[in-house]
Amino acid sequence: MTADVSRQFGSSASDSGATRAFPPGRGTARSTTVGAGQTGALAGAGVPTPAAQAPVARRAPELPPVHRALICVALPGLVISSDQGQLTGQGLEGFYRGGRRLLSRCQIRVAGREPVAVQARMIAADRARFVATVRTAPDAGPDPDVVVERIRHADGTERITLHSSAPRPLRLPLEVALGTDFAELGAVAAGSSGRELAAMVHDSGMRWSAPTGHAVVTATPPPTDALASAGLLRWEFELPPGGTRTVELRVRGEGAGISRAVTNSTVRPLAPAQAQGDDSRVGHLLKTCIDDLQALSVRDPAHPQDVYPAAGAPWRCGLAPAEALAAARMALPLGTRLAAGTLRALARTQRTGPGPEHGRLPGPLRHAGAHLPPSCTGVEATLLFPTVLAEARRWGIAEQEVRELLPSAERCLQWLRSATREGPYLPDPGPGGPLRCETQAHAHRAALLGADLLDAYDRPGGAELRQWADDMRLRFREDFWCDDRGGGRPAAARTPDGRPVPQLGSGAVHLLDTGLLGAGTCAPGLLDKVQTEQLARLLGGPALDSGWGLRSLGVKEAAYNPFGHRTGAVRVHETAVAVAGLAVAGYEKEAASLLRGVLAAAETFGHRLPEMYAGEQRVEGGAPLPHPAACRPAAVAAAAGVHLLATLAGIRPDVPARTVRLAPVRSAPLGEIGLTGLRVAGQTFSVRVSRLGLAMVEEAADVLQLGV
Repeated sequence: MTADVSRQFGSSASDSGATRAFPPGRGTARSTTVGAGQTGALAGAGVPTPAAQAPVARRAPELPPVHRALICVALPGLVISSDQGQLTGQGLEGFYRGGRRLLSRCQIRVAGREPVAVQARMIAADRARFVATVRTAPDAGPDPDVVVERIRHADGTERITLHSSAPRPLRLPLEVALGTDFAELGAVAAGSSGRELAAMVHDSGMRWSAPTGHAVVTATPPPTDALASAGLLRWEFELPPGGTRTVELRVRGEGAGISRAVTNSTVRPLAPAQAQGDDSRVGHLLKTCIDDLQALSVRDPAHPQDVYPAAGAPWRCGLAPAEALAAARMALPLGTRLAAGTLRALARTQRTGPGPEHGRLPGPLRHAGAHLPPSCTGVEATLLFPTVLAEARRWGIAEQEVRELLPSAERCLQWLRSATREGPYLPDPGPGGPLRCETQAHAHRAALLGADLLDAYDRPGGAELRQWADDMRLRFREDFWCDDRGGGRPAAARTPDGRPVPQLGSGAVHLLDTGLLGAGTCAPGLLDKVQTEQLARLLGGPALDSGWGLRSLGVKEAAYNPFGHRTGAVRVHETAVAVAGLAVAGYEKEAASLLRGVLAAAETFGHRLPEMYAGEQRVEGGAPLPHPAACRPAAVAAAAGVHLLATLAGIRPDVPARTVRLAPVRSAPLGEIGLTGLRVAGQTFSVRVSRLGLAMVEEAADVLQLGV
């Protein structure tokens, strides 16, 4: 995994590998973000373009491991803790706001000793609970008589409660040692955070000042004593038998990038849907995924009505265009507000000047493994934009919003046609770029759904897009198929001189992701029936199906690495795309195996899915190995959980036509399942799938008719 530091708490918008911030008012807030799987400042600026013969070898700084950290998120608030509960100032620990560390150290002592940590767990996306114990009488045996509970919240609040079980009254001193360096997250990740600032006693707490702003901790009740030189607050509590005492600390700061969180607002872009069924895990998974998506939702500071998903915590707490669109698309069953906000935020970044880049969205480069040069996520975002708008229209986005965004979608489609004038395929940007399999799949889907969208509003260009897609589809089935003794496979890419890159990886799943057209039908795919069947067999085979989900590269391929983010790790997003595509194509056995694998993995991660984890083969009694640098939570992983469960019901709305079709997974791999509180046409939509694989709508908008 590689990393990217953006100089904004928004997005890296660079195509060259050196990060570049969006202009002011473009959906970002000032701060520092570390990104995963993308080239950029932390990985070394000036990454060569895909046209280069070979990238310059540069060693990226190693990111601190976060797989054991408890990460509470309510962006722009973030708090990272170890399982010991104490914030020691080591590594990434601390309270952050807008990418700035407001508090790096918060260590407590009770009765002169450090409590013994006994439990740490997440209780919500934005809160963690830590429990420790203290023995106040050394001669009372091994049993502790004081429990110390700490509830830590991403909004900058910590509540410390002492519970006494002693048979006699206790007089307990509580000491809290505080400190901060007011460092940016990127600097902390790179190991150059600097020294702690000098503290000053301030009202009922402490204050630290720096050239870039200041941080304040206030305490309720006020401390008995405060010592600035040590950043120490002290209380003396009298606890009767069975008594409790509580101290609440509140961290706040002022400076660049320190702004309000979406979760403190009345704007909640996601429906509070619920899942119930024979498999009790589905309810936990859906709730956690929705909580994580909500926690990662960021308000555009220049356009407060627009909310979009940040890529993931702790490294990428800003807008990553392709991932934001992918997450918003998979979250459409929860409503269209997140998609609308994401589309509007990205439309404001679209290139509208003259030249070959007219209509393209910006986006950083992304490493693509050992076999291919980095790809441009801006191309992926440009192709996703009309797709998301077209499908959001099917789910019920307001007509006014569609008309507002339609010119931007048209420019994306114009760029696509301009970029493919020289041939049937869309190459990577720059001369000599490879022809990626998944890029052709994105382009084909964008053309068909974009044509559908243009026709619906009597805009020109639909017929031309369909003709191009038809021509490309016929050529693709021959040019991108590699025959072998096992039945063949799709090529991962074709080189500029026409040679196929035959590596078997998860990028091929995008060939099954064809998109939703009118009347609940799916767009045609790039592969024919025989090729689709062979791809389904490969996706369900042991080379790619790890038992925990889909590997990003087959185990027998050169450069396979179970921890490689493009060379073997399980990427939850692509696994969800595979499950949905296989189910639509009728290969339910393979879809069910991948679905069960991700569900089992989710349980081991407390139902908070990371963006990826190791692709080691599942064994009896085993657990998936976490990737030490993976974002968790991650928007695409959380949205993928929603997508997986919605796939079981096969909801295919067409709100403009006032219909909704159901195409459930007939094998019912999780038994009976009910999804309530979804959103179609802006109103509540609930559906139930029986153990026989029969689906029934239980609640829907009055204007909708059940299609066949």
